[in-house]
Amino acid sequence: MNVQKLTDTAATLVVGDRGLLAMDESNPTCNKRFAKLGIPQTAEAHRAYRELIVTTPGLGECISGAILYDETIRQQKNDGTPFAKALTEAGIIPGIKVDAGAKEMAGHPAEKVTEGLDGLRERLAEYAPMGARFAKWRAVIVIGDGIPSRGCIEANASALARYAALCQEAGLVPIVEPEVLMDGAHTMQRCGEVTEEVLRTVFHQLYDQRVILEGMLLKPNMVLPGLTCPQQESVDEVANATVRCLLRAVPAAVAGVAFLSGGQAAELASARLNAMHVRFKSRLPWALTFSFSRAIQQPALEIWSGQDANVKASQQALLHRANCNRAARRGQYTVTMEGRK
Repeated sequence: MNVQKLTDTAATLVVGDRGLLAMDESNPTCNKRFAKLGIPQTAEAHRAYRELIVTTPGLGECISGAILYDETIRQQKNDGTPFAKALTEAGIIPGIKVDAGAKEMAGHPAEKVTEGLDGLRERLAEYAPMGARFAKWRAVIVIGDGIPSRGCIEANASALARYAALCQEAGLVPIVEPEVLMDGAHTMQRCGEVTEEVLRTVFHQLYDQRVILEGMLLKPNMVLPGLTCPQQESVDEVANATVRCLLRAVPAAVAGVAFLSGGQAAELASARLNAMHVRFKSRLPWALTFSFSRAIQQPALEIWSGQDANVKASQQALLHRANCNRAARRGQYTVTMEGRK
């Protein structure tokens, strides 16, 4: 294990004001989004959309790393250039999603555990020569009546830690993603309590598995009320609750924290990240950035809608959202930016 290489890569992913682009939707998830817009659900349509993303002019000025899916890392541009190589040439570090998805957890109704540890060492050894320098594993935690259970939290934390240790063994920086879902009517306070418990459990497991914290990134949810909760707190209140939770549960040695968007509206995700930097930047022991998927991609996907004639406009929308989040990292995002597309 090359510790210096791991820490250098982790630091590069969060340095300055750039962030990560999650373009690692599984084929079923991608197909659902395509279907809503009338886009063919084919490998070639997937490829064309991913080429649109990786060839967006200037994207490397806002994006430091891109998380790919297994299908995507094996695909190429029309000229034969592998996507991983195209990203590297644009100054963007390629990464790879390696979990096999969240499955129903035996004995735990309404809860899930992420699978994919079987054969992971061999898969990581294959991805590294393809150009991947980091990886991602997502765990899903649901808030509901009597859940999450300790059994669910501990099972997912253990899997995240074992994945992270295997990544570092293979020379890849692990992104550890324990996502407390927004779905439900729970309060922001309840989300904060669950998120803190989850993060504490995850880091306990990471310590047990001897994961080097300086050579990993955390990809958590923001502390938010459930989507159907009657009380929806302000941007500043969300920023306060989120940073307070992280300061209590995330060791200072971690290289960086890159938020998932988790279904937030694109503008809200940017505004909340911005508020954290405005209010707390001098107090943060780790870099605080973004690792968004829909909050960057969705407007571009809607404009593209599978039509070649819309590629340029779609790329402009993608770059706009990336620039908004770059501004949020500096604490300079404002709603007036939304008029400049």
